Amino acid sequence: MADVAMFPLGTVLFPHTPLALRIFEQRYLVMLGRVLDDEEPSFGVVLIERGSEAGGGDQRFSVGTMARILQVDPRADDLHVIAVGGARVAVDEWLDDDPYPAASVTPLPELVWHDELAPLHSQAEQIVRRVLARAAEFNDIRWDPDVEISDDPVESAWQLAAIAPLGQMDQLRLLRASTLGGLLRDLIDLTLEAEVLLTAGPDIDDVGDIQLGGR
Repeated sequence: MADVAMFPLGTVLFPHTPLALRIFEQRYLVMLGRVLDDEEPSFGVVLIERGSEAGGGDQRFSVGTMARILQVDPRADDLHVIAVGGARVAVDEWLDDDPYPAASVTPLPELVWHDELAPLHSQAEQIVRRVLARAAEFNDIRWDPDVEISDDPVESAWQLAAIAPLGQMDQLRLLRASTLGGLLRDLIDLTLEAEVLLTAGPDIDDVGDIQLGGR
């Protein structure tokens, strides 16, 4: 186990995907000042179960992703941070939130690629890109359907999970995957379910709740 600074957010961070943050709350400014002293500055990101990002008092899920800081841009009243998702972690114990959230965490096993997964990976990419293009007809979306992804099959599988037009709980389900095949199969199933909602038309209440992965 290791004790790490934590940043609860209203979104899921996947491995190998970017994260852009505007940090203005004092406790996270203190956190950032401390982690930047590390050789490889990073912090953990978990999805908020209940509550809001600002002010504290939130309840948090126990699976998250380490975020490695790539760039910090100081502004007059805040800091803009660019980070990238790294290893997944399980929260073993939440520590005192003073002066900022922290937890004891254990890294989760890396997913392993097998060549026989290649057709499943190709199918997942085709479906995600198609449904993402369909989502663009109904919503302003963050990810272009033709966005470039990694050539590494494990990295690109996580990136496909990040760009798929899914809700937060579906994203969390994907983040908890124990095998790469399971991740790809769940990604296909969840994305096809999202497509049904998207093609049902604007009278379906759930359409407005569909959000993209990442922040």
